Amino acid sequence: MDSLDEIARFLRRLQWAALGLGACWLLWLLAPILTPFVVALLLGWLGDPLVDRLQRSGRSRNVAVTLVFTLMAMLVLLALAVLVPLIERQISTLVTSLPRYRDWLMGTALPWVEMRTGYEITNWLDLNHLVQLVRDNWERAGGFATTLLGYLSRSSFAVIGLVANVALLPVIAFFFLRDWDLIVERVASLIPRDHLPTASLLARESSDVLGAFLRGQFLVMLVLGVMYGLGLWAVGLDLGILIGLIAGLLTFVPYLGPASGIILGVIAALVQYGDWQHVAGVLVVFGVGQVIESYVLTPKLVGDRIGLHPVAVIFAVLAGGQLFGFLGMLLALPVAAVANVLLRYAQERYRHSRLYVGEHPGAPDPLADPHLAPPVEPKSE
Repeated sequence: MDSLDEIARFLRRLQWAALGLGACWLLWLLAPILTPFVVALLLGWLGDPLVDRLQRSGRSRNVAVTLVFTLMAMLVLLALAVLVPLIERQISTLVTSLPRYRDWLMGTALPWVEMRTGYEITNWLDLNHLVQLVRDNWERAGGFATTLLGYLSRSSFAVIGLVANVALLPVIAFFFLRDWDLIVERVASLIPRDHLPTASLLARESSDVLGAFLRGQFLVMLVLGVMYGLGLWAVGLDLGILIGLIAGLLTFVPYLGPASGIILGVIAALVQYGDWQHVAGVLVVFGVGQVIESYVLTPKLVGDRIGLHPVAVIFAVLAGGQLFGFLGMLLALPVAAVANVLLRYAQERYRHSRLYVGEHPGAPDPLADPHLAPPVEPKSE
């Protein structure tokens, strides 16, 4: 009888595994058209807590959804209106300044390295060709906007797809935001009653982890990007805003964001001014930013309940992009957060299982107490 139960259990697990593989295969097939739905789903999930708060203050669901949706749309439009021209001007400045960076690298940095290491590096580099290639391509394209429009004009299907996604996104996001609580209730009604408490607990924990990471880390990245950009601009760097934004975007990886910003900022200061006063200004900007991040921003906005290691975040984003393209990159963080919660739950189940505890759960572990370990016999000569 036990063997029949084991076979039945194995078949059920095999069915669930086949169902999961089929869902992944279907997701891979539908990836090109699912992007606006996933983005709208994330926007609905991010905006639902604010909608619920407005409802508790006495407003109806429709009014609360309209207010939150209008606020989110205005923030997105404001970000696009400010960031796109700013980044394009910074990249144009970078392309114009490439000859100065080439001269500094070939005339100052590489000779200094060669003098101390004895290696001939300049003979292996052809920076003149590389710099000229970048400048010619950028001038021919006329900037980011022209490049994008040129690509879209060569592909009518890409134009139709982009217009459809842009038009569908706010509509789908509004409906997800309005019906979020109803969607959650319908999903919960499909869960077997015996597993509903565990599933609800895991869902709440996954939402807390993902919400803390997305909301908190996004605000940290935004604040640090603006702070670094304005600080480097105040120091006098022509590329200060671009370097600050890059350092802010890389902040979710500990040490990588400030390290990359310091390296790029120091190089820009040496190329543009060639003195140590501006280098010291760059170091002060990032030093102050790190103090504010460590003692104010991260504790207040992110907290210590995330549980997502930066290496796991990078791997999830790269793996999702490799498997499912842009859709996989969007799904990477939610899947990583849910997987992290499930792994912690599986670890707790394992620690209470007979495999881990053993046949005598009350017996002491000899490895935990060295006094209980058997004595080691001396080796014979």
